[in-house]
Amino acid sequence: MEKTAQQFESIISQCREVFTKKMKDYGFAWRILRTPSLTDQIYIKANRIRSIESKGISKVDEGNIPEFIGIINYSVMALIQLELGVAAEEDLDENSGIELYNKYIYAARDLMLNKNHDYDEAWRNMRVSSLTDIILMKLLRVKQIEDNNGKTFVSEGLDANYFDIINYAVFALIQLEEGQG
Repeated sequence: MEKTAQQFESIISQCREVFTKKMKDYGFAWRILRTPSLTDQIYIKANRIRSIESKGISKVDEGNIPEFIGIINYSVMALIQLELGVAAEEDLDENSGIELYNKYIYAARDLMLNKNHDYDEAWRNMRVSSLTDIILMKLLRVKQIEDNNGKTFVSEGLDANYFDIINYAVFALIQLEEGQG
């Protein structure tokens, strides 16, 4: 599991770099988005990945890697929105934005390490396409919970699903880096 922890750090370093650069370009304009809007952004990215996987080609010269990075970053944004609520305007500075990003990304890492222990890293034997499908399934669950005003009877809440989406996207990126995709 030490290898997985190192790979997670490498992937997250790439994701944080993209998040930081976009923050410099756009600021925190995303703070005005309601959580369902972020869910839909993640869905668009996951659906594009599935479409490319199914068709075997992409007409836009971007591969799946930037889309998985986007899934991770939008999921972190959704977790931040769940904590802070929607803002009427940009209300974060660079330091607090990165601090919140790290808070949620490391909570996702800790969850991943605990689950990897229990599941013996079963994800390493999965296909990237299956990881994509699971992300889409989790997003449909999130949409249903959102449509139910956040209420669940026996299921995990929104945050648990976003954490799982982050980790499945990290697993996909690790596999793609290892040439398994």
